[in-house]
Amino acid sequence: MQTELSIVIPCLNEEKSLPYCLQKANDYLSQNKIAGEVIVVDNGSTDDSVKIATKMNAIVVNEPEKGYGNALMTGIKKANGKYVIMGDADDSYDFSNLSPFIELLRKGYDLVNGNRFKGEIQETAMPFLHRYLGNPILNFIARLFFSIRVGDFQCGLRAFDREKILQLDLRATGMEFSSEMIVKAALAKLKLTEIPIILYPDKRNSPSHLRTWRDGWRYLRFLLLYSPRWLFLLPGIFLLLLGLFGSIFLVMGPVEIGNKKMDVHTLVYTSAFFLIGFQFIAFYFFSRLYAATHFLLPYQEKFLDWFQRYFHLERGLLAGLFLFIAGVVFLIKSVLYWKNVHFGDLDPFVVLRWVVPSATLLVLGLQVVISCFYLSFLTIKSSDRKS
Repeated sequence: MQTELSIVIPCLNEEKSLPYCLQKANDYLSQNKIAGEVIVVDNGSTDDSVKIATKMNAIVVNEPEKGYGNALMTGIKKANGKYVIMGDADDSYDFSNLSPFIELLRKGYDLVNGNRFKGEIQETAMPFLHRYLGNPILNFIARLFFSIRVGDFQCGLRAFDREKILQLDLRATGMEFSSEMIVKAALAKLKLTEIPIILYPDKRNSPSHLRTWRDGWRYLRFLLLYSPRWLFLLPGIFLLLLGLFGSIFLVMGPVEIGNKKMDVHTLVYTSAFFLIGFQFIAFYFFSRLYAATHFLLPYQEKFLDWFQRYFHLERGLLAGLFLFIAGVVFLIKSVLYWKNVHFGDLDPFVVLRWVVPSATLLVLGLQVVISCFYLSFLTIKSSDRKS
C-alpha cells in the first residue's frame, strides 16, 4: 500500500547532524498522523551515519555513485510515498515544519520549492559569497534563460509529486540536480510554487560538501547547456549581423567613424565574425535536435515538427552551392585583377576587397552543405525515435 509521504535525506558522513533531522522527521509524521516513511540515502559514509539511521527506524538505501543528484534520484525511486520531501542531513532545514509543503501538494501543486531568501537566513547559515553573489547571480541567470518565477533554484528543501518528477527523467548527478528539477518541471508545465523557509546553521561540525567554484560552475554549465538559445542562438545572431553589415560596408570602401578609419584589415575580422555567427546558429539547431532525440528536455515534439516541416536537405545544399559559386565569382574577379597587372605586385587595399569575401563565401558554402547533411542525419534519427 502506498504511503502518502516519503522524506528523502541524502547522507555522506553526517553522524553529528543526522540524529536531529531524523528525530524531527519522525516526530512530524507521528504528531500529524501522516502515513509516511523516512529514507536515508547513504552516499558512501565512513562514519556511524548508517548505524544511526538504522537505529532511528529510517529506511537506509545505499548509493555507491558519489553525487548529490545520484543520491536523491536513488531515494526518490525507492520511495513509496505519493509525495516526496527532500532535505539535507545537516539540520539546516526544519523537518518538524513540513505542513505548508504538504498542504500545497494536497491542493494540486506538483512541486513546492523552499525559498531561503524570502524567508530567513540565520547568521552563519550561508557563506557571504554564496548569499550575496553566487546564488543571486545564478538565480537571475536561470530566471532570464527559462522565464521561471522562482527565487531560489538551489534550495535543498522542496516537496513534489513523486510520479510527475520521475517522468522528467532527471539526469544531473551533482549539486545542479536541484536546478534541473525546477527547469524541467517548468518546461513540462508542472504546477510549481514557492514558500519562504528558514535556513539554520548546520550541525555537522565538518566542512560543507558544497564546493563554491566547482559547484557554481556546474550550475552555470547546466543552465547554458539546457538553454541553447542563450548559449548559441542569440550570440550567433549578433555576430552574424555584425559581420554581415560590417563586411558589406567595408567591401564598398573604407569606413570612417570620427577620426578612425576602418579598411580591409577590419574586413578580415568582420568576415570572421560572420562565419563564427553562422557556426553558433548551426550549433543551436544541432543542440536542439540532439536534446529532442535524446529526450533531454520535455515537450520537444513541437520543435521537431516545425523543423521537419521547413527543413529540406536539398534546399540547404542548393543554398550552400549558391554561396560557393558566389565565392568562385569573387575569386575569378581577383584573379582577373591580378592578370591586369601582369601577375605582378598587387595593391592589397584593392585585391583584399575581392579575396576576403571570396574566401568567406567559399568557407560559408561548405559550412552550409556540411551542416545541412548533419542536420538531416539528426532529423532522420529523431524520426526513428518518435516512431
